[in-house]
Amino acid sequence: MRSIAGTLAGLGAAGLLAGCATLPGLSRASGPQLTVSTAGMPGELEPVRAAAVVNDAAVFWVTSNGCTSRDDLKPMVSLLGDASVITLRRLTEDRCDTPQADGVEVMWSFDELGIRPGTTVSINNPLQLPQT
Repeated sequence: MRSIAGTLAGLGAAGLLAGCATLPGLSRASGPQLTVSTAGMPGELEPVRAAAVVNDAAVFWVTSNGCTSRDDLKPMVSLLGDASVITLRRLTEDRCDTPQADGVEVMWSFDELGIRPGTTVSINNPLQLPQT
């Protein structure tokens, strides 16, 4: 399985985000940005370093202090007509003290998320730009 860095390098971030996956604040080739209210969702809204929707799976790259695992995060799926909006929430704070320079990759299949294959998906998380 390729890492998200390999996926983004292979597909090109601009082309990827203009396709099936979108992030708030980034332009989309056509159509309105799909967002949903996060009120009442568990945990905290997780800023993402990158996100991709490829091969009927949602892949996120998030910051980690060394202990973040998939079990610490929960993807919340909202349906808007024929489209789905994924909001990634952090349920458990990463209190370790070994920051991972490249963060950590987490992935869920559409089947795990209850999303039909081929569905248009939008990501409802803020983009966390690299610190300089």
